[in-house]
Amino acid sequence: MHAVNTERDAALNWAVLALLALIWGTSFILMKKGLLGLSAMQVAALRISISMVALSPLLIRYLGRVPRHKVLPIFWVGLFGSGLPPFLFAIAQTRIDSALAGIMNAATPLFAFVIGIAFFAVGYHWLKLTGVLTGLAGAMVLVLYGSPNPSLDSYSYGSLVLLATLCYGISVNIIGRHLRDVNPLAITSVSFLILGIPALVFLLTTDFTARIASSALSRESLGYVVILAVMGTATANILFFWLTQRTTALFASTVTYLIPIVALLWGVLDGEHIGAMHLLGMVLVLLGVYLSGSRANGLLRRMQGKEA
Repeated sequence: MHAVNTERDAALNWAVLALLALIWGTSFILMKKGLLGLSAMQVAALRISISMVALSPLLIRYLGRVPRHKVLPIFWVGLFGSGLPPFLFAIAQTRIDSALAGIMNAATPLFAFVIGIAFFAVGYHWLKLTGVLTGLAGAMVLVLYGSPNPSLDSYSYGSLVLLATLCYGISVNIIGRHLRDVNPLAITSVSFLILGIPALVFLLTTDFTARIASSALSRESLGYVVILAVMGTATANILFFWLTQRTTALFASTVTYLIPIVALLWGVLDGEHIGAMHLLGMVLVLLGVYLSGSRANGLLRRMQGKEA
């Protein structure tokens, strides 16, 4: 009976991992559809505002449990992890394909590693450093050759995606240094409360309501952004934290390898151009993530065992 339960638990873990990859990998095509009838700034502000509303039930449970001295770190985590990236991704996707944005998003663990070394005294090994350099080379291939018509304009918009992944890297390191003892759901819900109110105020200063009232395309785009916020942000964060607590952070982080594949498939289905340089860049980024991540530890131990 125990073996049966173990198999069921393992199957559930993999099912949730696949669901997470599907949700997060679909986020990029949803952003693209949202941009058809709304501006980039509106899509980002709307995404944050709706996520705040979706996560509001968690506030009732967790708001009073957050120590006051943890509020500032949570603000910075929210700003870099959930505040700036939606704007950067939305602006970038006005000029680059959703598949390319999804592939470049895989550079997040690389920047988390670089920020950790540079500012948080995280140690490193030559193999992991090789992984970072490999991944960054892949990211540069995507920036330089990701567009079918490369130009200074396309380079700058592609760089916005890398800047977003850099923000994610900062957020992850702040959590590791200052918020390790705070419930992840509390971090998520409180950070969106801090971000959501200004985002909503900003949204209402734009022509958002006029667009929704007068344009069927804008209303359709609103539907896509609602799905993006509720599923791609609120639900996905809860599932990710649940999976991390149920298994390990190492297992949950495997989703990093699957998101670009899902984003790439959506891009192909939507008629986006996928060339050899896209695939080369993705392979280099994912190889870099593998070498620089926790999976490198097992390889290092095997290598050290052989040397001994």
